[in-house]
Amino acid sequence: MTAEARAAGSGRGPAALHGKVAIVTGGAGGLGRATALALAAAGAEVVVADLDVEGGREVADLVGGSFRTCDVSDLDANRALVDFAVERCGGVDIAFLNAGVATGCGVADDFDLARYRRAMGANLDGVVFGTHAVLPALRARGGGSIVATASLAGLASVPLDPLYGANKHAVVGLARSLGPALAPDGIRFNAICPGFAESRIIDPLRDMLSAQGMPVIPAEVVADTVLRIVTGDDTGECWFVQAGREPEPFRFRNVPGPGQPAYA
Repeated sequence: MTAEARAAGSGRGPAALHGKVAIVTGGAGGLGRATALALAAAGAEVVVADLDVEGGREVADLVGGSFRTCDVSDLDANRALVDFAVERCGGVDIAFLNAGVATGCGVADDFDLARYRRAMGANLDGVVFGTHAVLPALRARGGGSIVATASLAGLASVPLDPLYGANKHAVVGLARSLGPALAPDGIRFNAICPGFAESRIIDPLRDMLSAQGMPVIPAEVVADTVLRIVTGDDTGECWFVQAGREPEPFRFRNVPGPGQPAYA
């Protein structure tokens, strides 16, 4: 079944988000670009944010939206992005906090402080700062939806890039915690956890993935899942998107509760 067919049959068709305003960070390419297109096709007015000015403006033109340069690792830049969206579009209803980068270093002899700060700034600070900045705008609209891009690396061990695994696990923990915390305000917070999906991050891995026969997930599949989350009712969920599987919320195993005293 195509993404369009799934959307039409589930309340995510062309008018599903009519009158809604969406911010998409990292919107110049990959998952951000595909999701900006999907949100616009569902009727939303989209504000595209990225450091890639040329690519971001191109996507904004495609969706009939607006573009704003934004370094998501800068708190004031996130606030300015939200202010821009409110002034230009009248408010914000949806935030897809998607901007992210690969780490490029480990924690042993290959540790590089600048690379570490860059990755944590984009992948974790970008979600925290983006959430902090957009909450007042969402509350002003009576609620809304935040979707943060985590990764399958946030649900499993990542021996080849433990720092990437660390910041993506943090996004997963944030989604699970903020979901119920923000629910009284009518704000839903969820995470999307794709496997190897079409984006710039997998460029260095393409030969390896091809050699191992590992399929690359089309960005449109991830975008359709984001749209599914945005138009749904649930919160605090972390949706996996994996090749050959239907996307769905990951079912975390229960943490053991207290039992009999283990120590005298």
